[in-house]
Amino acid sequence: MSTAAPGLKLRLPSYVVIPARLASTRLPRKLLLAETGKPLIQHTYEAARRATRPFGLCVATDSDEIARAVRSFGGKAVLTSANLASGTDRVAEVALDLVDIEIVVNVQGDEPELSGAAIDEVIALLEADPTAVMATLATPIRDRKKLDDPACVKVVFDSAGRALYFSRAAIPHAREWRDELLADESPRFFQHLGLYAYRREFLSNLAKLPRSPLEQLENLEQLRVLETGNTILVSTVNEPSIGIDTPEDYREFVERTRRATRAAG
Repeated sequence: MSTAAPGLKLRLPSYVVIPARLASTRLPRKLLLAETGKPLIQHTYEAARRATRPFGLCVATDSDEIARAVRSFGGKAVLTSANLASGTDRVAEVALDLVDIEIVVNVQGDEPELSGAAIDEVIALLEADPTAVMATLATPIRDRKKLDDPACVKVVFDSAGRALYFSRAAIPHAREWRDELLADESPRFFQHLGLYAYRREFLSNLAKLPRSPLEQLENLEQLRVLETGNTILVSTVNEPSIGIDTPEDYREFVERTRRATRAAG
């Protein structure tokens, strides 16, 4: 199914799914925290709604409480199975019913400051390259501490923007380290951002595959895609989205939101 007219860039039907679970280890019930006047999941939903390419969006959750919160602000919530292993599995379950959709975008529920432009970008990557099954984003790393942090996932890609590898280690590894490498005008190191676009048919198949050896070693499910010989496209953006993982992350988000509200008022 294509919506492109002659002479116009191909546009495929796409849809955003936000997987959301209530349990979280470092910040309990974080998606329902509402010190800004809105639950965190609402901020993420409204951020995703700013994208212009998707045909729609929903929250996929196994929590009745989250579903009620989403519906209370006018959002769409879909209840999924309770025994799913990951957010990708949750997105894949919802995608089974999206029969008219060709591209499914996975937006993490704890990314309230994700730009609509970032979502549009990963969709456009798959629209432009029919050989790729998946697309994602990366941003330059300019800080040595972040480069060495295993929680910061790194990615390397070729000149055509095809991912070569994702790792928790510092890749590429400089044989002779110089601090100037972090400041190069052409960035040497990239952080992977957890935003994915999939072809719907591929997503359904991916959820059925067993965890691959490299995936198990690094605990990065995108490696399952590369190990099966598939292409992941990577585009770079200048600023990373800021996920909310800890109480400190949330406090800083609340303060940024309050400053923005004061400036706007």
